[in-house]
Amino acid sequence: MTAEPVVVEATFKAPLDKVWKAITDSGEMRQWFFDKISDFKPQRGFATSFNVHHESTDYLHQWTVTEVVPKKKVEYRWRYGGVPGDSTVTWNLSETPQGTKLTLTHAGIESFPQENPAFRRDSCQGGWEYFIRDRLQNYLDG
Repeated sequence: MTAEPVVVEATFKAPLDKVWKAITDSGEMRQWFFDKISDFKPQRGFATSFNVHHESTDYLHQWTVTEVVPKKKVEYRWRYGGVPGDSTVTWNLSETPQGTKLTLTHAGIESFPQENPAFRRDSCQGGWEYFIRDRLQNYLDG
């Protein structure tokens, strides 16, 4: 059975180009997302990995870009080295009268070991809300 994906939406008072760059430029991503990201390119097939140490555990993030629609959508496969499971993160952008709407969807989190609290739905939901509604919002506000 496939669980419902984690979905987080936010509208930013920022132009679409600025939001697109914030979610796809490695230099900008390091400032609000993960400071360990060595490189990122919104190009199908681009792969990157980086380690995040959290609560005495290392999590080797492994991302491979699977789809790109410039300034509208970027999607990547999200795995963790040495951990069973496979997920997909999709960032969708659209212009609105208020600015730019971002809809993030993280599907497949239930495939990761659920005995680890870091992989549970509430942890993932809270993490994405923090990154998008706090960190990205503050970054875009300058």
